[in-house]
Amino acid sequence: MGLVKALWRHPIKAHGRESVGHVSLVEGQTFPWDRRYAVAHEAAKTSGGEWAACANFSRAAKAPALQAITAKVDEATGKITLQHPDLWELTFDPETQGDKLIHWVRPLMPADRAASTKLVPAGENGMTDSPFASIAIHTTASHRAVEGRLGRPLSTERWRGNIWLDGFAPWEEFDWIGKTLRIGAAEIEIRERITRCLATTANPDTGHRDTDTLGVLNDSFGHQDFGVYGVVTKSGDISVGDIAEVL
Repeated sequence: MGLVKALWRHPIKAHGRESVGHVSLVEGQTFPWDRRYAVAHEAAKTSGGEWAACANFSRAAKAPALQAITAKVDEATGKITLQHPDLWELTFDPETQGDKLIHWVRPLMPADRAASTKLVPAGENGMTDSPFASIAIHTTASHRAVEGRLGRPLSTERWRGNIWLDGFAPWEEFDWIGKTLRIGAAEIEIRERITRCLATTANPDTGHRDTDTLGVLNDSFGHQDFGVYGVVTKSGDISVGDIAEVL
C-alpha cells in the first residue's frame, strides 16, 4: 500500500508539463488533459484526430530543448500557457491558434530534424506513446534507485509520468502487470512496462542532455524500462495524498 505523491498532465505531447492536485479519471480514457494535442512535423503521416505513433511528432527524444517547457491549462477557456527558460511566455488557444505555437517553438528545434508544422488534436484516446488510452504510473522508489546508481539527485519530471506513488519497493510496479491498482475512488488495470527513450536524458530545467538515464537503466538494472502503463477500469476521483493499493 502506498500514497499518491504527485499528479502531472502534459496537454501537448512533448511540449510542456503541469502539476495538478486532483483529477477525475474516466473509464477507458487517458489522464484528463493529457496529450490532448501533438505537434506534427513535416514528415508526419497523420493529420490528427486519431492516435498515431510518436515518430509522426516533434518530441524531446529528437529535440531535447522541448523537455524544459512547462504548461498551464485554463480549463474554462481551453487556452494553454507555455513557458521555457529561453523563450517568452506564450498563451494561445490550441483549437484556433496552433500557428502561434509553431512559431514560438521554432528556435528550440534542431536544424537537422524535421521541422514542426502543425498542432493536431489527438482524438478521444489522447496521443500517448501507447496505442491505447494509457496512464503512466511511476514510483518514487524506482526513481531513487536510479538516483542511487547515478550518485546524485535527478528530477522526477524527466520521466513525464501522470501518477507518482510513494511507499512501494523499487521496481515493484513491474509485478503489477495484469493486476488492478486502486487509487482513491478509481481503479486502473496495469498493462505493460514503459520502455524509455532519449527524452529522459534531457534536463527538464534547461532542456540540455546531461544524464545517461538509458545507460544507467541498461547497465545497472538490465532493462530500459521505467514505470508502467495502466488503463482506467473504474471511474473515480484521485488526489495527491490518496491511498494506492494493489487488489
